[in-house]
Amino acid sequence: MKTRIPESLILALAIVAFGVLVYCGINKASDRGRVVHVRGLAEMEVPADKVFWNINYGILGDDMQGLFKAIAKNDSIIKQFMVNNGIAAEDVTFNPPMINDHEANMYSQNHSKFRYSINSNITIATSKVDAVRDLQQKMTKLIDLGIVINNSYASYEFTGLNSIKPQMIESATKNAREVAEKFAKDSESKLGKIKTASQGVFSIDNRDENTPHIKKVRVVTTVDYSLED
Repeated sequence: MKTRIPESLILALAIVAFGVLVYCGINKASDRGRVVHVRGLAEMEVPADKVFWNINYGILGDDMQGLFKAIAKNDSIIKQFMVNNGIAAEDVTFNPPMINDHEANMYSQNHSKFRYSINSNITIATSKVDAVRDLQQKMTKLIDLGIVINNSYASYEFTGLNSIKPQMIESATKNAREVAEKFAKDSESKLGKIKTASQGVFSIDNRDENTPHIKKVRVVTTVDYSLED
């Protein structure tokens, strides 16, 4: 006589098996959904490798032709002064002089006894940053040559970003992993593989207002790691 297993028992066993499979699937899906979102920072100080230096001076007089001759002479003196102190002649640019006729300008507030004023502007664009910084300390020597500088301003840049990008991205990613490992340890989990990663925008700023020739380069990377039990 054959023993028949009740259909209800078979159905019950099937339901249990299905429940176990569903439970395991949910756990695995839950594990796959567990991630830690971290950011890694990398900073580096670098010297500027490009400088734009603007110099301005002016002269007064009543003889327009004589003033133009004086401007040409002074510009020549300044250029030679730059060359003698390490700046290439082709890096020195003389912009067209600005002329002001005080008698022709009814709104002029100038109370000078001279009719004309001419301002000359010189731009030095060079990679010789140290030479420019040294020259800035020597500009008073132009007074002995009869030239008084009204004002000057130097703007420094760093153009070698591509050469340090790989190193900084590696450093930022390493920093992000250290943060993620600490998080995983605190949550009693294991750190898995990278799920997603994105590189932030590089920023280049002056280290501080007193040292514009030293730049601080900064980048932040964002990384998602999976967490495992």
